[in-house]
Amino acid sequence: MNTKGISYVTTKTNMIAALGEERWTAFMAKLSEKDKYFSSVIMSITPMPVEKLIVFFDEMCKEFFNNDKMQYVKFGKAGAKCVLSSDGTYRSLMFIKDIKQFVETMLPKIWTMYFDEGKATALFENNIVHLKITGLKIKHYYLEQLLMGYFQQAIKMFGKKSVAKQVRSLASGDKDIYFTYELKDS
Repeated sequence: MNTKGISYVTTKTNMIAALGEERWTAFMAKLSEKDKYFSSVIMSITPMPVEKLIVFFDEMCKEFFNNDKMQYVKFGKAGAKCVLSSDGTYRSLMFIKDIKQFVETMLPKIWTMYFDEGKATALFENNIVHLKITGLKIKHYYLEQLLMGYFQQAIKMFGKKSVAKQVRSLASGDKDIYFTYELKDS
């Protein structure tokens, strides 16, 4: 399973802004020594194996966040903020005005723009967003947290605050990933 390199590129941009170019370059030099994959150029359209993306985020957690892998949620939120903003790569996805249409059409579309396997389906019902991801082989709890954070931020950028909850997890042995986002007053 691959994801587009945009996940890497947006994270790199955010981390350089937070830490500075010098710390980032030193981190990437160490990461490249551990895994030669990271010595090559990764562009936003580069197909990147999800396993390499996990290595990248895990190493960032170790290097910069005291190995706190709950940072994956923040990575997801920061990535959404970057690409869905008014000057972001995927800003056109935010032009829909109806929450039901946004949830049921755009959230699954976001999945297909990033990943080449699996399927996301979304339903908006009784002020709750139900998001399911099926057809995946990779089982990684913190990657699931990244996804949960990303979609929560997308909903927030649409104009709705939410409380996110993970109902099912591939990493826990379920057959799919299932998140709910209960919308709150915005």
